[in-house]
Amino acid sequence: MTSERVAYVNGEIVPESQALISIHDRGFLQGYSVFDTTRTFKHKIFKLDEHLNRFYNSLKYARLDPGMDISQMAQITMQVLETNLPLIGDDDDYWVTQRVSRGISGPEGDKPTIIVESVPLPFAARAKYYKDGMPVVIPSVRRTPPEVLSPRAKIQNYANLVQAEFEVKDKNPDGWPILLDMNGNLCEGPGSNFFIVKNGAVVTPREQFVLAGISRATTIELAQELGIETREEDIDLYDAYTADESFVTSTSFCICPVSSINGSPVGDLNTVPGPVTSRLLDAYSGLVGIDIQGQYLSRL
Repeated sequence: MTSERVAYVNGEIVPESQALISIHDRGFLQGYSVFDTTRTFKHKIFKLDEHLNRFYNSLKYARLDPGMDISQMAQITMQVLETNLPLIGDDDDYWVTQRVSRGISGPEGDKPTIIVESVPLPFAARAKYYKDGMPVVIPSVRRTPPEVLSPRAKIQNYANLVQAEFEVKDKNPDGWPILLDMNGNLCEGPGSNFFIVKNGAVVTPREQFVLAGISRATTIELAQELGIETREEDIDLYDAYTADESFVTSTSFCICPVSSINGSPVGDLNTVPGPVTSRLLDAYSGLVGIDIQGQYLSRL
């Protein structure tokens, strides 16, 4: 058994130390690439079909042709994952990511670069957010508007989000950025969707202005199954400050409670998660067959 994880790069599965791309790759030169990421639960991949469908929609938007269909991408993804699974413990899990860049331009046209990889989830580093709740900080950096680049495509260029993250970390090293759109409404953070709970209803920004997160969609489906009202609408700072509860969704967190927004405690509760967030988190844990919060807290 190898002691090093492998990755798929342009037709070959190689050790990560040999996973190389050209200095002329336009994913590097221009930041022009598309990706998608899912995760495992108990080493089983979650909603791969949904993630790959979104991935191929992003590729279509970005006019990138990977030269293989979804079924081939799924087969490669599973091959990489299954090769790497023996390298993690029974209580560990992976992020699993597909990436396609424009690659190198040549006389015969573009030759895309294709990468599939898996990376262990950072349970220990992020456990604090389940213990104390996530302190959300709203940066001055605004989210790139859909008139410029659609947030519904998962584009690798994270410069906008990284600048926001720099600003937030300068204020609070543990802070999690949630950006405003150009109209002053909360939209999303790095790899995460934002929700509030008000008068028992779950509210999240409209899909036109955010990435259509798979975890976001899963949470909405679970809320509807539980009989919890769900709405997609604009959320401004007043709405956020006066919310009863708040949480973010993401591939790694699934659902993570928010404890404060710009230092202002969320709701009147002394503990997080609140009752609605707890119901949703329990339902999500039931869906994936693992105690999501417990998987993080066990690393403290």
